[in-house]
Amino acid sequence: MKTALLINRDNFEKYSAWQTPGAASAKWELQHFGNGEPDVEKVIASQADVLVVDAIMKIGPEIIEKMPGLKLIHSQGVAYNAIDCARAREAGIYVCNCAGVNAAPVAEHAILLILALLKSFRWGEDMAYAGKQMDAKMACFKDGQPELGGMTVGIIGLGAIGKSLASMLKPFGCKINYYTRSGDCGAEGMAYMPLDEIYATSDIVSLHVPVTADTTNMINGESLKKFKRGAILINTARGELMDHSAVVEALKSGQLGGLGADTLAPEPFLLDNPVLRDIPEELRRRVAISPHVAGITAGTFIRAYERVRANIEAVGNGQRPECVVNGL
Repeated sequence: MKTALLINRDNFEKYSAWQTPGAASAKWELQHFGNGEPDVEKVIASQADVLVVDAIMKIGPEIIEKMPGLKLIHSQGVAYNAIDCARAREAGIYVCNCAGVNAAPVAEHAILLILALLKSFRWGEDMAYAGKQMDAKMACFKDGQPELGGMTVGIIGLGAIGKSLASMLKPFGCKINYYTRSGDCGAEGMAYMPLDEIYATSDIVSLHVPVTADTTNMINGESLKKFKRGAILINTARGELMDHSAVVEALKSGQLGGLGADTLAPEPFLLDNPVLRDIPEELRRRVAISPHVAGITAGTFIRAYERVRANIEAVGNGQRPECVVNGL
């Protein structure tokens, strides 16, 4: 199989086992293009059977329509919204992702963000480095710190990551509710609720849905009004799920008690992003931002490359691959 790799080469060579002697993948023709802005003409000229692409890389009709032998476009990660799935489907090209391979580390990261906000970690660290340890401690004596075990957590989206988060939260003693578009799935130890009820009853709302026409900006000025006042919003999914300016205003007004986000939009997110630009310094203790690294672990990459390898092999053998996301 002629395979064009539009991903980080160092990462691929460190974590994949494709070139193991005797493996079917060792015989594939691999062409490396890197994970920057794709050189469309060079990608087309490869006339590859398979494109393996960075999870946020745009693959549009200008590539798909000029590669008649293309059989599979595979996201290296979970996201696939930058791939023109409809055009690929029309052309008979599978689009696949690596759903589930990053479930545990992303769930761990969501808990990191939750605890950082509940415990005012950034503020406490700043106070310690400013030589004000006792001032910070006295403030805690006065107001006390919340405990995660006393919180109601609303999980929006119960895929692999949402389920993993729920399993990690249960030992803390949280009350866990969930919402999915497919309705009540009988998940053990938690209750299904309509979306508005999740908003109204949750101390913490955690997003775990893909970016679609329905979910883009699902957290907006109107939905934020339905939140329990002072609730914390956690987003380890995609920045496109939030209206960033509306989130900032909700933080300023106190409607949101905190924001923990591993991703903002668009990427790369820079200092002109409203969340980074418009939140006053005095509110920074209520915000925890990480640079979209929740799923970037050695285990994730090992599992992802094995998923991609198995799917390429399946397509090469005329079989349907796993995790097809474009309805083919």
